[in-house]
Amino acid sequence: MTFPISEASPVRFSGPVPAASDVVVIGGGVIGVMTAWFLAKRGVKVTLCEKGRIAGEQSSRNWGWVRQQGRDPAELPIMIEALAIWKGLEAEAGADLGFRQTGVLYAANGAKDMAEFEGWMVHAKAHGLDTRLLGRADLAALLPNAAGWVGGIWTASDARAEPWVAVPRLAAAAAATGATIVENCAVRALDIAAGQVRGVVTEMGRISADRVVLAGGAWSSLLARAHGVSIPQLSVRATVAATAPMAEVFSGAAADSHFAIRRRLDGGYTLAPGHFHEFFIGPDAFRHMRAFWPQIRKDISGTRFLPIAPKHYPDAWTTRRRWSADARSPFEHARILNPAPNRAEIERLRTRFAAAFPALGRPGIATAWAGMIDTMPDVVPVIDHAAALPGLTIATGMSGHGFGIGPGIGRVVADLVEGRAPGHDLARFRLSRFSDGTRIAPGPAL
Repeated sequence: MTFPISEASPVRFSGPVPAASDVVVIGGGVIGVMTAWFLAKRGVKVTLCEKGRIAGEQSSRNWGWVRQQGRDPAELPIMIEALAIWKGLEAEAGADLGFRQTGVLYAANGAKDMAEFEGWMVHAKAHGLDTRLLGRADLAALLPNAAGWVGGIWTASDARAEPWVAVPRLAAAAAATGATIVENCAVRALDIAAGQVRGVVTEMGRISADRVVLAGGAWSSLLARAHGVSIPQLSVRATVAATAPMAEVFSGAAADSHFAIRRRLDGGYTLAPGHFHEFFIGPDAFRHMRAFWPQIRKDISGTRFLPIAPKHYPDAWTTRRRWSADARSPFEHARILNPAPNRAEIERLRTRFAAAFPALGRPGIATAWAGMIDTMPDVVPVIDHAAALPGLTIATGMSGHGFGIGPGIGRVVADLVEGRAPGHDLARFRLSRFSDGTRIAPGPAL
């Protein structure tokens, strides 16, 4: 198995960087790639700079779900659009992305889960989704070999894709359309004159541009703060494991409060913990703890605090918060965040899988990895212009929801950059919500 993408993966886009561009996109995850895709399709001269590899961080380390189900209501319209885009992406990109509409199931461990599912049906009906509640008998018909669940919620139109395959292939398609993509090219600083963004300074040289998109995932807050823009963003370690090919128990994606599974094209399953979060403690964790406390308190039993972030991580104690644009930056010290997976949690995943599917028992694990999810206090992203820095547009903090919604966010951000109406209400995603007195709390998502 060759996933996820790492520093050992070959460089596919080697540059050089141009002297000037209409737009520079910082970050080669799904959001940055799809923003560049839509801009290039419109004939905009766009350059995407990635400090490591395309999709090297969370965009190749996620679960691979493409779901409408369970979304925050403010995300749903964009996600519905994203799913429609996904349906045509393989034809447009001329490549297999592993996209399959095999449905998403949330299984209920008890009455509390069922009540939450029933509450979310209000949003499903408001947006005309095909979501339906399942009783015990309905669930048994969908998953005849499963045990222990009392019901669930099911959206047949939801989908899955292979993240470590899809995002690099979409980047190649964006490059073929006209985008310039450069890997191993960290943006060290924004180039600012008279309070206005005028470009970026990269390790390969300066790029002149009057519009810049910050889509740097877990690194966005570090770069923004160096320029006086505060984003209360923390990184959460998420462990994922992959089985070898095995008998099919379910063709789609499913989760309960303890673990999640997704069938892969190679015949194995991707497994991940359910409501389990690991926060590395660093300066930003202390700085933003008040904002994050409602989220942590909501699921305190599923939160584990790790005392020290690894060296060179965005919120490590030794990571520099100020640096010179003409010297090596923190972004060049850690090309790809590659945290060690939680091995004890992997063993619990195997046990939970065996309890849910007793006929198969504890699955063998072929490989495991972890990623750093860039999360926000209210678990929805920032998609907004930076008022303090004209020319900068921020698209970060996808909070673990970015892969599936990426095409929709990319289209929205491309419109924001060009001064077009985005077609969706983005009020919930404004940056100013963290400074204008808005009560910050996780929304009614599942």
